[in-house]
Amino acid sequence: MANMYTPELSSVTWRKSSYSGNDGGDCVEVAPGFAGVVPVRDSKDPNGPALAFDASAWSAFVAGVKAGDFGA
Repeated sequence: MANMYTPELSSVTWRKSSYSGNDGGDCVEVAPGFAGVVPVRDSKDPNGPALAFDASAWSAFVAGVKAGDFGA
């Protein structure tokens, strides 16, 4: 397992999916721009914890969501 670093996230710009709508539903936000890592947080708890996923794992997850691998 590769050593991962925890990115500094205090000044990043978080991005929410355009599919989220404006109702404040169950959404995640990502902070792009980190080499090899994708920080993710719960949009309903912006001051809560963030997770940092390996970029290839995040890409595989997004591809699975788009392919419908996880159901409704």
